[in-house]
Amino acid sequence: MQPASSTPPRFPHRHLLGIEGLSARDITTLLDMADEAVEVSRQVEKKKATLRGRTQINLFFEASTRTQSSFELAGKRLGADVMNMSVASSSMKKGETLIDTAMTLNAMRPDLIVVRHHAAGAVHLLARKVDCSVINAGDGAHEHPTQALLDALTIRRNKGTIHGLVVAICGDILHSRVARSNIILLNALGAEVRAIGPSTLLPAGLERMGVEVFTDMRKGLDGADIVMMLRLQRERMNGSFVPSTKEYFHFFGLDAEKLACARPDALVMHPGPMNRGVEIASDIADGAQSLIREQVEMGVAVRMAVLEALASHLPNQ
Repeated sequence: MQPASSTPPRFPHRHLLGIEGLSARDITTLLDMADEAVEVSRQVEKKKATLRGRTQINLFFEASTRTQSSFELAGKRLGADVMNMSVASSSMKKGETLIDTAMTLNAMRPDLIVVRHHAAGAVHLLARKVDCSVINAGDGAHEHPTQALLDALTIRRNKGTIHGLVVAICGDILHSRVARSNIILLNALGAEVRAIGPSTLLPAGLERMGVEVFTDMRKGLDGADIVMMLRLQRERMNGSFVPSTKEYFHFFGLDAEKLACARPDALVMHPGPMNRGVEIASDIADGAQSLIREQVEMGVAVRMAVLEALASHLPNQ
């Protein structure tokens, strides 16, 4: 336990299970810490000792090369011992429950567990069963908090602020945890958020989340400062939500003609992996207005910030 006289942690939460529940101040604290981590990552000597002696387990029930590798790199840059747990070849395939896995991991006395799971709420359940800090790396179609944070960091570093910007989130919003986390975060920091997509890919009651909803891409992009494209999540679809990828691109894929409806200095984002020619044209993805490569760099910085923020709650600090 920390002594009563110690300085309060910069980030007051023991876990990061979602953006929901974070204040604007909490979010800004993590973004400020991530800004510092960017500078560390750009040095020749990238190592810090913040997590020296600590154990970080990356527990991924869904494959994600980009998120898992950036969490691994972030942990190692902070000096942690990082273990990647391959669930596909573990006892989960033999019928072990999530609670059994949580109890087994807890007995190994890790300090931080990073979890990605196909079921919404699984990360919250695991956090109640272990003694260490837990980070949500994506749970079903619920939340993906570190993706929203890295998107916000990318926007803030390029636009100077998030407050007052018009951010258009386009595509498969129904199945997207990235969209949900981004909507919560952007609203908390004072952006004007728009959701654009075919009616079949827009969840019912989306307006209640504080967004303006459009089914016409050109109208939705009018005056937008940021155009955030989403991947068409075919692996989460039961049934036909779009007639064909060719027709989807015609109406909702980002090309030069549709991007021209946004502000002249609008910037383009995509959480990846991209389906080129489905959600976004290659010339836009690789063009001067694209922040997609920068988002990848910011991903490592944000995950370093989150690990460092949660480490302040570990015993014997």
